[in-house]
Amino acid sequence: MLHYPLIIDFAELLDSDPALAHLLFSQPTEFLPLFDEAARLAQSIVWESCKDQESAMPKELVHVRVNVSGSPLESPETFPSIGSVRVKHRGILLTLKGTVIRSGGIKMIEGEREYECKKCKHLFKVYPEIETGNAIRLPASCPSKRDKTCEGTRFQFVEGSIVCHDYQEIKIQENTQVLGVGSIPRSIPVVLKDDLVDIIKAGDDIIVTGVLTAKWSPDLRDVRCNLDPVLIANYLRRTNKLKSGIDIPEDAIKKFEQFWSEFKDMPLKGRNAILRGICPQVFGLFTVKLAVALTLIGGVQHIDASGTKVRGESHLLLVGDPGTGKSQFLKFAAKLSNRSVITTGLGSTSAGLTVTAVKDGGCEWVLEAGALVLADGGICCIDEFDSMREHDRATIHEAMEQQTISVAKAGLVTTLSTRTIVFGATNPKGQYDPYQSLSVNTTLSGPLLSRFDIVLVLLDTKNPEWDKIVSSHILYEQDDVDSDKNAGDLRYVWPLPLLRRYIHYVKGHFQPSLSKEAERVMSKYYQLQRRSGTQNAARTTVRMLESLIRLAQAHARLMFRNEVTRLDAIAAILCIEASMTTSAIVDSVGNALHSNFTENPDQEFSKQEKLILEKLRSIDEFTNADGLEDLGSR
Repeated sequence: MLHYPLIIDFAELLDSDPALAHLLFSQPTEFLPLFDEAARLAQSIVWESCKDQESAMPKELVHVRVNVSGSPLESPETFPSIGSVRVKHRGILLTLKGTVIRSGGIKMIEGEREYECKKCKHLFKVYPEIETGNAIRLPASCPSKRDKTCEGTRFQFVEGSIVCHDYQEIKIQENTQVLGVGSIPRSIPVVLKDDLVDIIKAGDDIIVTGVLTAKWSPDLRDVRCNLDPVLIANYLRRTNKLKSGIDIPEDAIKKFEQFWSEFKDMPLKGRNAILRGICPQVFGLFTVKLAVALTLIGGVQHIDASGTKVRGESHLLLVGDPGTGKSQFLKFAAKLSNRSVITTGLGSTSAGLTVTAVKDGGCEWVLEAGALVLADGGICCIDEFDSMREHDRATIHEAMEQQTISVAKAGLVTTLSTRTIVFGATNPKGQYDPYQSLSVNTTLSGPLLSRFDIVLVLLDTKNPEWDKIVSSHILYEQDDVDSDKNAGDLRYVWPLPLLRRYIHYVKGHFQPSLSKEAERVMSKYYQLQRRSGTQNAARTTVRMLESLIRLAQAHARLMFRNEVTRLDAIAAILCIEASMTTSAIVDSVGNALHSNFTENPDQEFSKQEKLILEKLRSIDEFTNADGLEDLGSR
């Protein structure tokens, strides 16, 4: 039988009948069934007055769902964090927010049955108690309310009176983004019934309203039996679309527009001013900071006529010696995203990075979401990327490219979303050998490495001049008066909150399209890479061209534009070149660890642009007819 929800707003009920709203809040167990009965009664009245009764059949099972959004019940007292749930919250209409980390199968549970008193023939309903494992408890005496009290104690079950419900149990965990340092995220099981089952899955963010109760933990040998809290859901809504929601006031947008109007003639100098705000405690590493910015911003997702999707999210891998700042960039990138998960290759649970099937209570198989599923819509920072579990190595290819995880374990067949940015870091296997391929140096397979749009190798080459500059920066960082003086000037430094807002704004506001000039430059570069025999075949496939397009679109967004110009295409090519151990075009890319910000980035870029375009001229079809005759100027 089908169940139909009837959603009412608690705020409207509070305005029209405050007394009834208070009773619903304070005694939801008693009043929610009355609301369901009232909804069915109102439906029957409307149906009887309907002229065309054949076209509108009444619904037998209607459930009133209470939406507390925009009402006083969103206060901290009735909308606490999961870790703040206490005994005082039991029995009231409670709202919790969390991420689904475990999703059980759909079962059938008994909701009510009817008995008859053998003495007075009174019919009454008995409801199973969830606290005792859905056990039936008969009353001590007949509950009839007649003038003459019936004290019968013998009851007979009425055949065919059992009413069953669809039943599903999930577990939600509070978001780690709202917790303090060192806090452990708490979780709580949630019971879904009827129309609420099978509408969410592991990894979804939900806000659920229901009644807090408790049930006895399983009776196991040598295990103390306790009352475990559980939330009986009345209404829930998914908030996946709000995962990356960051409030951007109008004055912040005006700051962005004013900033770029000031750097209209020196766009790359303005870009570098933004990049300096990324991990400012790490000196230099311009290439890494640019790669982090482009990865966080990402490109535009493309869906063709057949429904095939080409991801817009970019992936970044840092391979470097210890002490090169990889973990610092991981943590800072997590701060820049509103939804992030930081983990290691081994993972903190049996689910690891993807998803696994585990036994709940020793008998039932349920799905447990891993780091990539929980980071859906955000960024997943993975340290020690090469130490992944075996089952993660087999499934992470699909998670990174198709952005889904197909599960077929223990009879559970489903597909979970992993629309997340993967930012990995790993150490090379022993001493890095520049004459060997990246796959040999990292023990990562070529197909897996090809999923990353940018792979940067940070090698500690023990350069005395660079060591002197870095040591001076670290020793005198606290005495840098200029940084304090210019702390409020966006031309010198961008604070973390404003940088987060900027990244979120350009991702949502700009959908860059490729200009003809940018298309020609990237096409010729791809052809040149295909002809070059220095690179691994996995890095010169069509996937590399897709990465190039994503990076160019991300650079256009970073530059506050809606069109991918030649400048963006060249910047994307430089990022791809920096991620190669043997450059096919630019011989002076150098070590990404020693890359630094230049005084005149626009002039320096003009030299690199001229060099790249001259190299691309070597392609037979690349002639002045392509509209690039003025190669050295912009």
